Amino acid sequence: MEAFDECCSNATDNPYAAIADWLDDPDFSELAAKRDQANNLFVRRGITFQVYGDGTGTERLIPFDLIPRIIAAREWAHLSAGCTQRVKALNAFLHDIYHEQKIITEGVIPKWVVEGNSEFQPLMVGVDVPGQIYSHISGVDMVRTGPDDWYVLEDNLRCPSGVSYMLENRAAMRRVMARSFRHNDVEPIDHYPDLLLQSLRSCAPDGISNPSVVILTPGAGNSAYFEHAFLAQSMGVPLVEGIDLVVDSQGVWMHTTRGLAPVHVIYRRINDDYLDPQAFNPTSVLGVPGLFEAHKAGLVTISNAVGNGVADDKATYLWVPDMIRFYLGEEPILKNVPTWRCADPAQLEEVLDRLPELVVKEVHGAGGYGMLVGPSASQDEIEDFRAKLINDPGDFIAQPTLALSTCPTMIDAGIAPRHVDLRPYVLAGRDETHLVPGALTRVALKEGSLVVNSSQGGGTKDTWVLCEEGASC
Repeated sequence: MEAFDECCSNATDNPYAAIADWLDDPDFSELAAKRDQANNLFVRRGITFQVYGDGTGTERLIPFDLIPRIIAAREWAHLSAGCTQRVKALNAFLHDIYHEQKIITEGVIPKWVVEGNSEFQPLMVGVDVPGQIYSHISGVDMVRTGPDDWYVLEDNLRCPSGVSYMLENRAAMRRVMARSFRHNDVEPIDHYPDLLLQSLRSCAPDGISNPSVVILTPGAGNSAYFEHAFLAQSMGVPLVEGIDLVVDSQGVWMHTTRGLAPVHVIYRRINDDYLDPQAFNPTSVLGVPGLFEAHKAGLVTISNAVGNGVADDKATYLWVPDMIRFYLGEEPILKNVPTWRCADPAQLEEVLDRLPELVVKEVHGAGGYGMLVGPSASQDEIEDFRAKLINDPGDFIAQPTLALSTCPTMIDAGIAPRHVDLRPYVLAGRDETHLVPGALTRVALKEGSLVVNSSQGGGTKDTWVLCEEGASC
């Protein structure tokens, strides 16, 4: 299965012409030196992550590839419109399923898809959220298989991570490849923290003229703690842990050296179960007792909202195109990957027959865990997954093994194509939805691998969106 090479396409407007001198230079030493400079910057900045399940607790540096992923202006316009449409429909879906459930009563989606989903949160039924915005920050994972063929792999509506790497990748590129930015019109992304703060403040409870925002983190032991601290510093808002907040009948307050200060919007990076021990997991020491009741009473906005997992579940994913048609009256701009629902006996039978050629994913899986890539799996791995599917088919979906597009990537021997995906970040406020013209590009550094997750050995690239011809960035 031959992959589409984004750099070597025959398109007349090939965006990689912008860096043709890099790619054609036989002297690899200068690029290698620039790569080392960038990696040293990341080390000094402390840009690391931890792998869940790694008992050593070792901080790791995400491999950074110096050669950018480049997207033409017209392509970005299409992707941006599709992501905006998708998030708008998903927010409408979340409001609907926690209120009237019209999409169920009108027969568009079966009831079990929602109420049989372990991520459906009954405590959210009837709870109103400001502006009916449930997912203020969404990460839409996409892959490309041809010149005009883009597919959405999944929607991340809970606590999508990675945006700090998008911003730090750009900062590093500006430092070590400054001349290239002067010679190419690349859209800026540095204003992302400003747009994020604007979106969060816009969704504060009604009647608040000057809302205060905090980021709630589980603490320094969390794998994404660097990002929590980075975003707090970039937005100029406090980074707090559960112990720093207190709830009373008037609202949520933060302990400061000058006493208690009000909190109106909490950008939480804590999972639902640990957010409030009085409402969810009683053993949690990470959350804030009484926080959910304050949220229900309209005293504080929680971003992203509790119960969003029902909308970005891989089983719910199948119905997103129907949501777009139902809520927006539009045809989907972006395509879903064709998907088998293993809970259906007929579809399960087909999946079991074709297991060596398919990708099988856990419905609630993330980070590249709990999945089978049939074409690269051993016979033992295939048979292990066959047993899992037979035992609990409702926990899985299956998809064809797509030939993910490739981009030029630095390896020890020089430059070679490697498979990539794309995660743009959608910021939804009460009145406006924003995407900065850029995204997190993840790259599978191992030859032939389709798994791009950092926890599975993948790396990242800066993503350049070129300005429209004749426009100035």
